[in-house]
Amino acid sequence: MSRPARILLVTGLSGAGRTTVLKTLEDIGWETVDNLPLSLLDRLLSSPLPQGAPDEERPLAIGIDSRTRGFDAQAILRRVAKLREDQQQQVEILFVDAADAVLAQRFSATRRRHPLALDRPAEDGIANERALLEPLRDAAEHLIDTSDTNSNALQQDIRRRFGDVAAVSPTLVVSSFSYARGLPRDADLVLDMRFLRNPHWDEGLRPGTGLDADVSAYIAEDPAYAPALDQIAQLLLTLLPRYHREGKSYITVAFGCTGGRHRSVHAAEIIAKRLRAAGFSPTIAHRDLGQQKSGAQEGKPDDGTGAIVTVSK
Repeated sequence: MSRPARILLVTGLSGAGRTTVLKTLEDIGWETVDNLPLSLLDRLLSSPLPQGAPDEERPLAIGIDSRTRGFDAQAILRRVAKLREDQQQQVEILFVDAADAVLAQRFSATRRRHPLALDRPAEDGIANERALLEPLRDAAEHLIDTSDTNSNALQQDIRRRFGDVAAVSPTLVVSSFSYARGLPRDADLVLDMRFLRNPHWDEGLRPGTGLDADVSAYIAEDPAYAPALDQIAQLLLTLLPRYHREGKSYITVAFGCTGGRHRSVHAAEIIAKRLRAAGFSPTIAHRDLGQQKSGAQEGKPDDGTGAIVTVSK
């Protein structure tokens, strides 16, 4: 039976960020289980993978805190030692901590009751929980203090410590669309290509699309074409790695024009090609390429007033 390549026990004080850690690990490809009684760990490790799951062994993160059924810090440490010794399993402990005053302030700000002090001040529960968890804190290979850390910074820290950069690269989509049919709802960046000369007004090019060589050549003859495409490509090469570091799982860059058949299609194809050359792996989607456009829908030639970049999320 296949076992996880790595097991991480995630524990710590209530309010310190344990849930954020588990959610972030799940986002970067870990299998996560929260509040699993340690008596069920062997059953979990011996269970078959879900149907359709990848064959490779995924790392496993198990959330444990003072509310876990049958919680006993010493018993947990004995179980960890047994897994390491008998089964040669890589098991580590991550402990999320914060100063008592900071934890008390967080419970006050959220108006939550401390799980170990439902009818008493949060400070009492914090002190009790700290005493219960002290053996795990002492044994932890990874100690994260979130006293001066917000949720976003904690997520980035977890990604740096436990993320596989190749495995967690965001899903990148480069798409085209027609403004006449509305903005795409899932777009993160919208780029308006209506400042370029429009092949629709050439009767010989009108039936074609931005995938055709003659249409592409016509668009590329616009004096604004080369500098604009260069600047757009450079902008994306600057932004995409930063989106990655911020933890975005999906990034959609949408190019629009009036009919969604010529300029936007061509621009999406060219930019996707440049991104591939830079090491990205975009998927191309042409939302409105199959739609038939009439002259009435195109309206009059563009006056060049369209904005180039709009951040929609």
